[in-house]
Amino acid sequence: MTVSDKKRCVSMNRRQWLYGAGLIAGASPLLTARANERAESPPAPKPLDLSQYEPKSMLHVSESHVERAKFPLIDIHTHISASTKSEAGVELAAERQYLGTPQELLAVMERKNIRAMVNLTGGYEKGLAETVVRYDRAYPGRFYTFAEPSYSRLNERDYPKLQAQAIEQAHRDGARGLKILKTLGLYLRENITSGTLVKIDDARFDPMWDACAQLNIPVAIHVSDPIAFFTPTDRFNERYEELNNHPDWSFYGGDFPNNEELLAARNRVMARHPRTQFVVLHVGNFAEDLQNVSDNLDRYPNMFVDIAARIGELGRQPRTAHKFFDKYQDRILFGTDATPHGDDYPQQVFNDKLYEIYFRFLETEDEYFDYAPAKVPPQGRWKIYGINLPESILSKVYYENAARVLRI
Repeated sequence: MTVSDKKRCVSMNRRQWLYGAGLIAGASPLLTARANERAESPPAPKPLDLSQYEPKSMLHVSESHVERAKFPLIDIHTHISASTKSEAGVELAAERQYLGTPQELLAVMERKNIRAMVNLTGGYEKGLAETVVRYDRAYPGRFYTFAEPSYSRLNERDYPKLQAQAIEQAHRDGARGLKILKTLGLYLRENITSGTLVKIDDARFDPMWDACAQLNIPVAIHVSDPIAFFTPTDRFNERYEELNNHPDWSFYGGDFPNNEELLAARNRVMARHPRTQFVVLHVGNFAEDLQNVSDNLDRYPNMFVDIAARIGELGRQPRTAHKFFDKYQDRILFGTDATPHGDDYPQQVFNDKLYEIYFRFLETEDEYFDYAPAKVPPQGRWKIYGINLPESILSKVYYENAARVLRI
């Protein structure tokens, strides 16, 4: 092979190598196109209805299963009965409908270490008396029933006196307390279901509050709802899905007072009646602002709170919540808002799973778990963290504080 042949051979080998490497200008566009094809992004996801979104967490965190409460407990906040007739948020009939039989309730109670259930919506007059017989007297120590005002009599002559006397009769019939639903402040009107709203601190109810003090029975009072219910149902509302599913739960606009006005009226009642014990439900009706609740607990020694249907708020602020439980350990009561067969509202449906979530929240330091037994979080798209209370506080929250308030 001549020198010239060798040079041609080397030149061809170099060219072939360059071609294979894609460095010859003529081959570069083809290879670049193939590279771009491989790097092309996957198709954009199709629009998804928010109600169909069910994300699965990728976190690997501890999961505890607390089947029974560490101590026997009193659920201070349940709803076992309801009025047979209501209109515009106001109960109009004394007769009751019963949401669960004693037998089915007791079965869950035994499994979960629930010593007693307090039925806050026991009604009034003959409906109350029948409820007490059906539950409290049939199963002593397992059920306690609260009375409710008879708002349908608001326009009767001498209503303040009549309502106070009704509380005295309810106590004789076996009622262990008085329940005030958000009917007062948000639904009850001067003509019962029409006219202007009746304010929480209306003087017509002063004899009723005083009667509770004289009888040494507590008032369980619910005057407001989550703060999001008082803001526009728009893209900024953290409970948009819940309010979109239940638009009648919104109190934004119209002639409804805002949350601040409702709490101020409630506070005036507690200030005017210092001898009456008030259990302000749902973490003082402001679980989103524990500083506000703390300020009121400091200001009103006759105020207690329960935690019913608010672990979705407490569990999002576990460190702040733990400090809150520590400071007010003698004034916090266990409650769930449990309603038998209330499947449309999983955050308060009475079943084993609901109680296990509460136990997990109170007794463990688990992270990032569901606050309700539901595929889609019913109140807002978040998860919660456990606060791992020490036994000394846990025993008070589960049982001792409620027993003291109920005088058991």
